[in-house]
Amino acid sequence: MPGLGPLILHPDRSIRARLLLLALVPLGVVLPLIMAALAYWGGGYFDQLLVTKVRSDLAVAHGYYERVTEGVGRSVTSLASSDRLLRIVGHHAGSPAPAVADTLAAMQAERKLDFLRFMDVEGGRRLAGQWPVVASALAGSERTVTEVFSAEQLESIRPGLAVFARTAIVPTPNAKPDRRETEDRGIVIHSAAPVFDASGRLIGVLEGGVLLNKNLDFIDNLNAIVYPDGALPFGSAGTATLFLGDVRVATNVRLFGDTRAIGTRVSAAVRETVLDKGRTWLDRAFVVSDWYVSAYEPLLDGRQQRIGMLYVGFLEEPFTKARWHAFAAVAVFFVLAMILAGAFAVISARRVFKPIERMHATMTAIEQGDHDARVGNVESADELGVMAAHFDRLLDQLQAQAGSLKRWGESLDVKVAERTAELERAVADLKAAQSQLVMNEKLAAIGQLTAGVAHEINNPIAVVQGNLDVLRDVLGPRTEPVAHEIKLIHEQVQRIRLIVAKLLQFARPQDYVGYLEPVDTSVLLQDCLLLVRHLLNKGDIAIEQHIDSTRRIVCNKNELQQVVINLFVNAIQAMPNGGVLKICVEDWDEADMPLGIRLIVSDSGPGISEADLMQLFKPFFTAKKPGGNGLGLWVSQALVERYGGRITAQSAPGKGASFTVWLKLEPQGL
Repeated sequence: MPGLGPLILHPDRSIRARLLLLALVPLGVVLPLIMAALAYWGGGYFDQLLVTKVRSDLAVAHGYYERVTEGVGRSVTSLASSDRLLRIVGHHAGSPAPAVADTLAAMQAERKLDFLRFMDVEGGRRLAGQWPVVASALAGSERTVTEVFSAEQLESIRPGLAVFARTAIVPTPNAKPDRRETEDRGIVIHSAAPVFDASGRLIGVLEGGVLLNKNLDFIDNLNAIVYPDGALPFGSAGTATLFLGDVRVATNVRLFGDTRAIGTRVSAAVRETVLDKGRTWLDRAFVVSDWYVSAYEPLLDGRQQRIGMLYVGFLEEPFTKARWHAFAAVAVFFVLAMILAGAFAVISARRVFKPIERMHATMTAIEQGDHDARVGNVESADELGVMAAHFDRLLDQLQAQAGSLKRWGESLDVKVAERTAELERAVADLKAAQSQLVMNEKLAAIGQLTAGVAHEINNPIAVVQGNLDVLRDVLGPRTEPVAHEIKLIHEQVQRIRLIVAKLLQFARPQDYVGYLEPVDTSVLLQDCLLLVRHLLNKGDIAIEQHIDSTRRIVCNKNELQQVVINLFVNAIQAMPNGGVLKICVEDWDEADMPLGIRLIVSDSGPGISEADLMQLFKPFFTAKKPGGNGLGLWVSQALVERYGGRITAQSAPGKGASFTVWLKLEPQGL
């Protein structure tokens, strides 16, 4: 390609190579990536279309099968209520058995049934436990289902039917091992309807059906409905099959030539999915001798047991070839596009690098001291030409600003002197602020000392109060002579508590709000549940309570209520689709000493990750909860810790979360 040689011989013209690389490298990278994405996503979308197609084919086949089943049921029902049948079977004494048999045979031929027989009520009862349709007919309602008949049962309802149904099993690759050589059973659309006499009395049951083994008319009609001529593009061919268990008993799949693949078996993978697990197979599958886009669904008998499968599918190879042909055409198009883009990039690069070289030469001259050097006029009228003109104007402005800098330097000394004076005044203000800060620190130290003294007083007072209560309990009536003195001690203890509380209000007014009182947690929980009742009803949440402690906690009732309501609201928000809110209150003992209670609030939500658990009690952490500000748990923890308690959280993803509030009988941090 002309003009590429100087790219290596002249380093000062390397801008050409860079421009070419800038234009060609993205094409060389992006186009292959597009091809890969097209191959991946396009192939996946194409496969999805094939699966969607075979799913709709299976729906059509299922509908046809149901129509055939309903047709058999309608035939038997209409015959059961016909005057022709009633005239024969309605009068037992006047109708010989051959007449009934001849009439049923004629009806069977007219309705294209494989068997049709009448049985009286007693005969129907003998078969009711064996066939659900007969039991339904005896109950007064017709019913049609698909059933599996043994060889003996087939022979009993019609001689020769068992021989016709018998299918030789053909060894099939990939099928589940089976030692059987023949399939003697038959899959039958089985129908029965009650027969009533003129007075409406049940006199018997009419039973009939169609054998589907080797029923080529049925399977060919099904295939023609699902895959009519021209329904499949690219020369693909559709097939349909009826399975008894995993054996093909009616199919238009060819084993070789015109020989149908009756007696071959389905693969073990399909059998496991459809027959063992009861799921529909929608995927490619190897059918006899080739790969088909296949759909299998289980067939159920009257007891809802899986007895076989219904299959439709079409050849995969024509679609695979069409997909690769389309991909090859797109690849050729991309290669041609890249060649044209490369040629255009080479031509454009030649027009771009010339103005850039002139600007580079101008900058080099200015660096060497020629401050009057300029780019001048360029032939390009595009952005590069505009940039060259701007570059010259910028150089003119810089030259003018250089003179202004000298004048600004002269006035700088004056401004520095002014700033120095301002700085001295700022230093004086800072010293005054430092003095004020020292005073504030002294006041804070006094507050901390006061709080410490109050805390130290509270401990012995608690001991005195506890021992005074023990004294009353142990001595009992013997305390009557000194009851006045004990009362006086109790009053003085309460007086000391009041003095300590006032000291704490002085030392920490922002932490000590309200007054302390013994709180019954069971009553408080009911009050809190009443306040969040609208959230519980809206979220369809059940409540489970286990109140196993009667201890009262000395605290500020409003603050404890705030903590409990916050935990309730968090648990409710964790169960937007409903769940169980579990509340437990237990005694908290250590070393056989009563310390307080444990209040546990649990939910059945999705749980909390380990990373979020470590940040739950930090301010403004919301765990992506809508409408939250991240302060609820932080404030709750501060309130509980103020009384010497704590809040802990436990959770596992998918197993809900549990928050435990540890509260002491007497506040320890006040």
